[in-house]
Amino acid sequence: MTEVMIGVDLAKSVIQIHGASMSGRLLFRKKLSRGQFLRFMESQSGAVVVMEACSSAHYWARELATLGHEVKLIAPQYVRPFVKRQKNDAADAEAIVVAAQRPEMRFVEPKSEDQQAKAVLFRARERIVRQRTELVNALRAVLYEYGHVVPLGLGHIKRMEALVDDADSALPKLVREECSDLLAQISEKTARIEDKTKKIAGLAQQSNVARRLKTMPGVGPMVALAVEAFAPAMDSFKCGRDFAAWLGLVPRQFSSGGKERLGRVSKAGQADIRRLLIIGAMARVSWASRRSPVQGSWLARMLARKPRMLVAIALANKMARRMWAMLTKQEDFCDPTLAVAA
Repeated sequence: MTEVMIGVDLAKSVIQIHGASMSGRLLFRKKLSRGQFLRFMESQSGAVVVMEACSSAHYWARELATLGHEVKLIAPQYVRPFVKRQKNDAADAEAIVVAAQRPEMRFVEPKSEDQQAKAVLFRARERIVRQRTELVNALRAVLYEYGHVVPLGLGHIKRMEALVDDADSALPKLVREECSDLLAQISEKTARIEDKTKKIAGLAQQSNVARRLKTMPGVGPMVALAVEAFAPAMDSFKCGRDFAAWLGLVPRQFSSGGKERLGRVSKAGQADIRRLLIIGAMARVSWASRRSPVQGSWLARMLARKPRMLVAIALANKMARRMWAMLTKQEDFCDPTLAVAA
């Protein structure tokens, strides 16, 4: 049994540590630089090291695990209630230890290098998509100032390009040059997005987890890679409902006095996977709305009595639970009713 728990408050240059016994007795407090911290942890026998799940925590978790320590990451919002009065690095490190010693505390699974690399690629693509959207909106705004109204959406980029090239569009020469520059930037962003999309599809093709997830209707390479990059091992969830709750696909509770009150979807989970799952579920709902789903199926019953967006959220929840089952049982998607309905 490990007798020491070390709470670590991470920062860029200075790292505060708080060592305590498993009963909570203070053993040491230290403020160290990055180099000193690594040397100090090398000199310590195996201990339970707890850190907040911040940007560099996964890197330090891997480094400390190689030194023989048991590393646990804890969400910052679970540490905050244990900070005593004034907030400083020493108080934060102590609060991390106090929070981690609660028997009911939940921890974050450390990510591997491969997971973090895939997350970087995914976020890079998302960032470029946002930049392209900004450029398209800027182009629409410039054209609107000269009386040309263009609807929202990237699908109207050809129409805007034709307006800029049209000599009868009454655009001043300087404005036309600036619009052409915006169009060139949009084209460059689109090429980069397509390149990263192909890279994501290639990675999804190489991974057994992503290949298995893609057998489910409504799940493509983007969703599959997001699950592999951002989600912990499915064995860390007791059931599929826990995974759906981790994603934030369950209603908020306002229950009291034995009376259950449920509100809107909590959105208190992993936003990237949740958003993509809802998009995939909405595609399935839209397809089923145009072509009647299998009579008597769950999707047909839901569409008959609920709004489409609500059905999409419920379907995304159902998809998340099935993902958990597929990955824990190592099975491909095999529900013929839902496959026909999709």
